[in-house]
Order: sequence, then structure tokens, then C-alpha cells
Amino acid sequence: MTKVSHLDQQDHYWMTQALAEAKTAVYRTRPNPAVGCVIVKNDQMIGRGSTAPVGGSHAEVFALREAGDQAEGATAYVTLEPCAHFGRTPPCAEALVRAKVSRVVIATLDPNPLVAGKGQKILNNAGITTQVGVLEQDAIELNRGFLKVMAGGLPYVRLKVASSLDGRTAMASGESKWITGVDARLDVQYWRARSAVVITGIQTVLADDCQLNVRALATVDDISEIVQPKRLVLDRQGRLPLTAHILHAPESLMVMGPFRQELADLGVIQLPVQSLRELLATLAKEYHLYDVMVEAGTTLATAFLQEKLVDEMISYVAPTLLGQSARAMFSADLHKMSEQLRFKLFDVTQIGQDIRLRLIPIQETL
Repeated sequence: MTKVSHLDQQDHYWMTQALAEAKTAVYRTRPNPAVGCVIVKNDQMIGRGSTAPVGGSHAEVFALREAGDQAEGATAYVTLEPCAHFGRTPPCAEALVRAKVSRVVIATLDPNPLVAGKGQKILNNAGITTQVGVLEQDAIELNRGFLKVMAGGLPYVRLKVASSLDGRTAMASGESKWITGVDARLDVQYWRARSAVVITGIQTVLADDCQLNVRALATVDDISEIVQPKRLVLDRQGRLPLTAHILHAPESLMVMGPFRQELADLGVIQLPVQSLRELLATLAKEYHLYDVMVEAGTTLATAFLQEKLVDEMISYVAPTLLGQSARAMFSADLHKMSEQLRFKLFDVTQIGQDIRLRLIPIQETL
């Protein structure tokens, strides 16, 4: 059996504290990543910090400010590699050098080409010891979209579905309120708050007159403190009615479809019709939206899955039966077992009377 050293145990504990700091920032930092930092000396935390909203200081700056002169000779624990470039704020790696910390423990490196190992190199060149990889997967989980796009990929896409035991998502009429219970619907609010943009189809808007915003979070008292996600309606035929509830906050609304002057007058961002893959690339490159949540009907959900654009599916299953005439969760017409879409299940949680499954699509064919 491998023995865990005292230092390893300490690193694990203090990185847990840095991750807790980062979690306090997940709703407010977009498009920047949520990062946490703690400064430790003589087994005591002497400084802590998390990323401020865009334009504000990074986690390391807050932690070093709190630590003051005591930071000299201390160890800094940070959930993402300290930045190495001048943006809205100076490089955090250089701030750690100036503070004369002796060691920096980093959960995960930053694939952003402006950083990508350069922060660690600055620290090493100054004689500061670094260690990378402590609780790395926990750190990655906090900023999946940012890390994926910075590494050259498309935004991280979560597909949310709510179904009955017999795999139905709505009645034949389109009625779907409510399949799941109150607790599951509150859980959805959390995932919306983690998202930069929520995508839906026009059919969902017409059927449910939804808003797709964040209205309540169990851990946040003042909802105005969070950055609301953009809402993006795919409306290829220009059918969005001006009376729709989703237009109550037009400044956070995006519509993909034919140009409409009345939407422009309201301040709605309009995008030309394009493929789903092109749309995701546009969201990342032009609008810096890195975390996408898809809350849509069967047709759009199926399209995202079949085009292999889904990174994670969040499936809420309610203990109810809707019958064979109700709408199915998945609409593709498959004829062979080799065509099936398979998933890796990595989390099962009971939420109220419902079950939440978190799954990763397995892209290999059988």
C-alpha cells in the first residue's frame, strides 16, 4: 500500500480550501475562470482570495494582500496556474515572485496560450518550487468550458433533459409542466447559473413561454449578485412573438434566425442561421461564451447528440409514466445496435423524488 506523506496530506487539505474559495466565484467571473488561492505559513492560513468579477483582481492578489509581509517564505495554493500576461490586471505569477513565497502548489495548468506553462516558468526561474496536479480533476470541474476553449475546442455543452420512467419528455400536445418535482427544478437553476448561455428551440418557447433565467439558488441570497446566462433561441423561421416572456430581458437574449428590426430595436443580439457546430464556434470566438446548457425539445436535443456536440448529459428521471402517445426523449430513427448512442454514467443522485443522472457520451461506435 502506498504511503501518503505528511506533505501530501497538507497539500490535499489546503488545496481543498483553495477550491472552496474558487467555488464562491463560479457565478460571477464569466468569461474569466473561477479561481481560488490560499497562502499558508507554519500550518496556518494567512491569506485567501477568489477571482473578482471581470476587471477586478485575481485570486492571488486578494490572498497576497491579506497575507501582507507574512507571505515571504509561505506556500501558495492556487486552483489554476497563475497568469503570466498583462490583461486587465498585472501577471499574478510576478506578484507571487515579488511577495517572495517559497512554494506554489497548482491544481491544474492553464491551456490559455497566453499562459500555458509560462506562469509556472516565471515562478521556477525565480527559484520558487512548484508542484502541479493536486486535486486537478476537482479544479477542472469548476472551469470546464474555459479550459476546453482555451485548449482549442468548442464550448463545453451540457444537455439537460427531464423524462418519465418510460422515457417521455412531454405530452403529445407539447405540455411538459411539470414532469419533475420542485427539488429537481431548483437543481436545474444551479446548472443554469453555471452556464454562460442557455440554448433552446422556438418550439419550446412557443409551448412553455419559458424565460430560462436563474430565479433562485439555494446557496445565494441575492440573485442579483450572479451573472445571468444569455438565452439563445434557435428560430430559423422568425416566429418568436414579441409578447414572449423571454423578451422581458432583451439585453441577455440572443436569437439565431432571419434578421428582424423589431428585435434589433429591443437590443436583442441576432445571429445568422448556421450549423450547430458553427454556432458553438461563434459563441466562443465572438462572444466568449464557454459553458453552454441546452434545454430544448426532442428534435434539438437529438441534433446535438447525433452531431456529437454534447460533452455531458444531465438527465432527470421522474417516477411517473406518461404513456406511448407522449413525446419520446430521443427522436432519431435507429435500425441497428451499432447505431446506438452509449453513455458513461459518472454520477447518480436522488433529488426529492426524482433521480439525476450525469452521463458522458461515448463517442466510439460499436
